[in-house]
Amino acid sequence: MLRSILIALSVAVIVPVYAQAPAASPADTPLIERAKLFGNPTKTAGRVSPDGKWLSWIAPRDGVLNVWVAPLADPSAARALTDEKTRPIRSAFWSPDSKTLLFINDKGGDENFLLYGVDVVSGKQTLYTPFEKTRVQLVNISRQVKDRILIAVNNRDPRWHDVYSLHLPTGKLTLVYKNDGYAEFFSDESLNLRLAAKARKDGGNDFYRISNGKVENSPIGQVGLEDSLTTAPLGFTTDGKTLYWRDSRGRDTAALIAQDVASGKPTVIATDVRADITSGLFDVRTGRIQAYELEVLKREYVPIDPSIKADLDFLEKELKGQFSVTSRSDKDDKWTVAVDTVSAPAATYLYDRKGKRLTKLYVSRPELEGAPLVPMFPQEIQARDGLTLVSYLSLPKSADPQGSGKAERPVPMVLFVHGGPWGRDSYGYHSYHQWLANRGYAVLSVNFRASTGFGKEFIAKGNLEWGRKMHDDLLDAVDWAVANGITTRDKVAIMGGSYGGYATLAGLTFTPEAFACGVDIVGPSNLFTLLETIPPYWEAFKQQFYRRMGDPTTESGRAMLKERSPLNFADKIVRPLLIGQGANDPRVNVRESDQIVAAMNAKSIPVTYVVFPDEGHGFARPVNNIAFNAVAENFLGNCLGGRAEPIGAALKGSTAQVKQGAQFVQGLQEAVGGK
Repeated sequence: MLRSILIALSVAVIVPVYAQAPAASPADTPLIERAKLFGNPTKTAGRVSPDGKWLSWIAPRDGVLNVWVAPLADPSAARALTDEKTRPIRSAFWSPDSKTLLFINDKGGDENFLLYGVDVVSGKQTLYTPFEKTRVQLVNISRQVKDRILIAVNNRDPRWHDVYSLHLPTGKLTLVYKNDGYAEFFSDESLNLRLAAKARKDGGNDFYRISNGKVENSPIGQVGLEDSLTTAPLGFTTDGKTLYWRDSRGRDTAALIAQDVASGKPTVIATDVRADITSGLFDVRTGRIQAYELEVLKREYVPIDPSIKADLDFLEKELKGQFSVTSRSDKDDKWTVAVDTVSAPAATYLYDRKGKRLTKLYVSRPELEGAPLVPMFPQEIQARDGLTLVSYLSLPKSADPQGSGKAERPVPMVLFVHGGPWGRDSYGYHSYHQWLANRGYAVLSVNFRASTGFGKEFIAKGNLEWGRKMHDDLLDAVDWAVANGITTRDKVAIMGGSYGGYATLAGLTFTPEAFACGVDIVGPSNLFTLLETIPPYWEAFKQQFYRRMGDPTTESGRAMLKERSPLNFADKIVRPLLIGQGANDPRVNVRESDQIVAAMNAKSIPVTYVVFPDEGHGFARPVNNIAFNAVAENFLGNCLGGRAEPIGAALKGSTAQVKQGAQFVQGLQEAVGGK
């Protein structure tokens, strides 16, 4: 069953041997090389095949992430199945018959994802969706139907995805449903379409039953705007008699619901007033829920079925850290389990259920073993109106040598803001937290209002609050950090991508002296042009954007969008700003960065601007990510006084184009000249 397959000028010398004892000053803590934090992992995304005979993972081949496979009985006999030369493959998944590994990839970050398959034995690669400017969606991969999967593609109309049955052995696509306005489709485990979701004018969704290939006229379920991000089907049991939902209708946080398909009667299986229940572990044979995932401060599995409780208890006892079950064989006797201890690189294990045996398969970044990584500490911060903001703090060893979570002295801080904004920060290993803490900064990530996972009321408190109460939450978190001796008010930078980039621009325009500097990565500057250039396949969500951000079709909405767009206040910027942008970004068009840079130029306000012509919404190629972070850490060093690994040759091999402002970053002019 498919459940969820689918962002100081002083320079320290790099010390190759990692210290084992806590440090008392920044100089005592070895500098972790950027490449070890942001380069390719050695291995990642390990999965066991449905038949339990194979292991797959993603690993570099000639410096680019590709798909690898090995016999389960002999992982050392691994071989690369793909040969991508430029664009990394970031996820892969098994066909139901275990004969093919499937993956999706785009070109240069354009997010026109196409579906590929590669035969495990022969290595033959097939492009299943050979269309231009098309984005594939996975509808369902069932364990019950071995030779077919359901996909949806928008090659006919870019706004809507038609559903097709894909016959994997031949690659033949058979039209199942020609879509004339539905946002999403759901099938049972026999690959029969059973539900269709259609966007409402209020930003919600109506759910319609599909019978004999036809969508019924009247909806069987209605979800308003307030529940739209917290209510959705999770999937059917194998017999098709029960449909599971995450459902916040009639409550604040999303509950786990089992609905009897015949009668329509819902039964609450689990709910928690602290957080939404959004996913779980389902029996691979029956499709029945066995455990659900709950994430408040940290993520945990809560067992429902006694048959799985002993396994989860065993894994919790044996694995020191937060673990996730990432794949299961059809016989359910072999699992892959990923473990995150935060202050050590993640590892993946093979779990033999019958023998209760764990075998370590790999460590994702073995080069970080023994590195001076730091813990992460969950915090609950009170906003000015009393709202509780779940946040995460990392401290440099110089400020917290014992790893207690209490700063012994204030240090500069980076407020690292998540994207979305309808997403969340979570507890776990975070490459940016580790990198910045190693450079001598406290790092704070805040789940500001509008973040998901904490109930629909928490999300709704962010409606129409871009650049206002959502931004106030970030300012309140800074106040908390200052009051608790973590940092000083004059030594705080703001940094983030996507909405985090917007928050950076908002911070430097709406509150121009609140931050010492800002790093904006693919952040929108003009909410009008952002909404004008959203991809056509987001048509179904347009009304939700309007009601949560501001409606450009009304006079009051236009006024709101104007006053919330940092572009219109670019003349207020008085602090250093670094901008990174992918030229092919389909979500936040390159114009968003071009506009604010032009506005700053018109006022003779300095800015450093780096563009990557082969990237989209973020930097997928490690060489590009390393290049930008080389610029960023030296920019922050100028601003906050922390340590930085010299830029050196970091830009060589990348496609980085420093459009302007190289003179404002230590070593950047020399790097550009030597590229």
